[in-house]
Amino acid sequence: MRIITGTARGTKLKTLAGNDTRPTTEICKEAVFSAIQFDLHDRTVLDLFSGCGQMALEALSRGAERAVMIDSSRAACEIIKENALKTKLMKQCRVVTADWKEYLRGASGKESFGLVFLDPPYAEGILDEVLLKLKNSNVLAKNAIIVAESGKEGIPAPIDGWNSKLYRYGKTYVTIIRIPENEEE
Repeated sequence: MRIITGTARGTKLKTLAGNDTRPTTEICKEAVFSAIQFDLHDRTVLDLFSGCGQMALEALSRGAERAVMIDSSRAACEIIKENALKTKLMKQCRVVTADWKEYLRGASGKESFGLVFLDPPYAEGILDEVLLKLKNSNVLAKNAIIVAESGKEGIPAPIDGWNSKLYRYGKTYVTIIRIPENEEE
């Protein structure tokens, strides 16, 4: 696994050993970034189930402003820090070991994100809950983009007022959600 393009192009990333995390495949990552490539510049990124940090680091490499990477695993957060240092993007990163609900509660009204990556464990099937909490958390910037990965059984239900498009890459489903600027608060 590596950074595809940008300032950290070609940098190989480390992943957590074992089956505790499921890194996004290169084909899927490349397709996602092709779909949002013109919407990255100067965005603040939230990677809520960060794993090894590859999605947020790819966004930073391509021009995002800064990233907050959340994972409940201390070991995963150590890998994220290693990868951020290796890509020379650490100055733009904040790595937080926390449960996603706990993080959103604490960040509400204090942080604003224009790009959010969601790749929770497929078995939990929690994307609908995560999206609802995000919608109500007051952390999404106007025109925010949410990229949500899931298995077939975990595809999130549409949310009124949000524009979404579903893509399939093998067994991985990616929902890209664009929140309109004029959405009611």
